[in-house]
Amino acid sequence: MIDVRLLRSDLDSVRARMGRRNKPELLTQIDEAVALDAQLRELASERDDIRRRVNEISKQVGQLRRDGQGAQADEAMAESRRLGDTEKDLASRTADTEERLRQVLLRIPNIISDEAPTGTSDEDNPVVRVHGFDPASFGDHQRVPHWETGVALGILDNERAAKISGAMFSMLRGAGATMSRALCQLALDRNADAFEEIRPPTLVTSATLTSTGQLPKFADDAYAIERDDLWCIPTAEVPLTSISAGEILDEAELPKRFMAYSPCYRRESGSAGRDTRGLLRGHEFDKVEILAYAAPEHGRAMLDEFVARAAGTIEALGLPYRVISICSGDLGQSHHLSFDIEVFAPGSDRWLEVSSVSWFSDYQARRADIRFRRAGQKGTEHVHTLNGSALAVPRVLAAILENYRQPDGSVVVPQVLRPYMRGITVIGPK
Repeated sequence: MIDVRLLRSDLDSVRARMGRRNKPELLTQIDEAVALDAQLRELASERDDIRRRVNEISKQVGQLRRDGQGAQADEAMAESRRLGDTEKDLASRTADTEERLRQVLLRIPNIISDEAPTGTSDEDNPVVRVHGFDPASFGDHQRVPHWETGVALGILDNERAAKISGAMFSMLRGAGATMSRALCQLALDRNADAFEEIRPPTLVTSATLTSTGQLPKFADDAYAIERDDLWCIPTAEVPLTSISAGEILDEAELPKRFMAYSPCYRRESGSAGRDTRGLLRGHEFDKVEILAYAAPEHGRAMLDEFVARAAGTIEALGLPYRVISICSGDLGQSHHLSFDIEVFAPGSDRWLEVSSVSWFSDYQARRADIRFRRAGQKGTEHVHTLNGSALAVPRVLAAILENYRQPDGSVVVPQVLRPYMRGITVIGPK
């Protein structure tokens, strides 16, 4: 969440930067937070004044009794009890107001970086760079959608996946399943030089999902296991972010880098009938995530590193791609500055988002209470968090099936994947 102290010290700037998100209701929420914060400070001040008065009376009572002034001591005790009742009422009202303020702050998104381009939707996201894309280079054999190629090769069986689990689930078979695993291992290996591999739980508590910003705002997009107050993770970002929740790190420990393979679960509410063919959109998929805690001054440079790592893996796979800067009106709830990587799929004739890389400043760390202490300094600061999709399987695999399709209908396995494919170099029809 944003630092409430900014609402006191730099409100005009907060309102101006929040206004870039083009959501007028956010300014109303900011005003509500300001009013609740003022009310909270007033209540807390009154409560603390009464507590001090009760402590003073307590000392007076002892002195009065030592001086033999029992009647005056009894009167002071009676006043202390009356003040105690008032203090309890103020404490309850303070706690209630504090929780109301917290709930408002949880719904207010992060402050946008000045570097984020201004825009209202994804149509305003500028292209930063393009690599390996030549629209005239694709043959007719590559302009076959992956869902047709996958079925013809016997490696994609969404019909049986729907029988097992319902709509918007997919099932890979044979060499398709092998390639899915190979893609994950490739992404892990390419980042093993700097990232600790984690195999996190894929069920998390409400507090954990709140830390990254999915709750409370995006509860409808997540799968809930209500009986146990657990949630299926939408991405490994969620458990990785909370590894050090509630902890104070030493500056020397930063940056801390984690990577994880996990299945991911998303309800995709409102997506029925939209981009749901083949592997383009589904309720469950595999992904490798990279995440870091960094000191604030290192956040921007690390964002560039994350983008380079994610793009480097796509480049190693030989896929045409482009990097997109996410505009102010398209940034997510927790995002301070973000870039997307998209691959071109000639069979679908479209760019597919395969990676989102984001810098969250201290927004998530405040929710999860992840802090660090600088060497030789008193006090603590919140870390900055960053994360990125090192590789999300479905759309990358879809792009491979389309870009690497041959005139005879077979699909050549990208060279970089072959060490993981058990000797398979070409996927042909059965």
